[in-house]
Amino acid sequence: MAEELVLLDFWLSAFGMRVRIALAEKGIKYEYKEEDLRNKSALLLQMNPVHKKTPVLIHNGKPVCESLIQVQYIDEVWHHKSPLLPSDPYQRAIARFWADFVDKKIFELGTKTWQTKGEEQETAKKGFIESLKLLEGELGDKPYFGGENLGYVDVVLVPFYSWFYAYEKCGNFSIEAECPKLIAWAKRCMQMESVSKSLPDQEKVYGFVLHLKKMYGIE
Repeated sequence: MAEELVLLDFWLSAFGMRVRIALAEKGIKYEYKEEDLRNKSALLLQMNPVHKKTPVLIHNGKPVCESLIQVQYIDEVWHHKSPLLPSDPYQRAIARFWADFVDKKIFELGTKTWQTKGEEQETAKKGFIESLKLLEGELGDKPYFGGENLGYVDVVLVPFYSWFYAYEKCGNFSIEAECPKLIAWAKRCMQMESVSKSLPDQEKVYGFVLHLKKMYGIE
């Protein structure tokens, strides 16, 4: 039976970018459907009735929700090419720990760098940089979090690189000045077609963030 794979996504979503990178790394063909988040499709609401949000991966008519789970699912189903998670159970647990850390710290604090101002913004910036420094420590001298090759944590974290410029402009700080090793890692990832073709232009992301700030009255 022919594989039927559909991704319901939104171009700006760092979570959706993870799934796009994983599919590209595996060389898997799929149908991409862009969602209008202000007017969600009937298919999205049917396939993700709990959270009603993107991304949703639909494999042979069955939905898989939440990006961390989707990337693991892709790795398990198409395990024969470009494995993302380590084979060793302990190393796999460590990778999942850092992926969870990215979701809880990088996304939340990064968002606050453009959604808040004053003391709250300064606290968010400090926490954001501290979290990136912890990730730098985990990266160490390896080219990728996965070692010699792109791995699960790389796929989970690198989409936020497309947002870094917006964070910096809105928060008036430099990530590279604080975390040069992490920026070097991100640029290394961007040399890979699976990553560069899955991430939107940083200026485009910043432009959309300015639109959101105006819409939400954050000046």
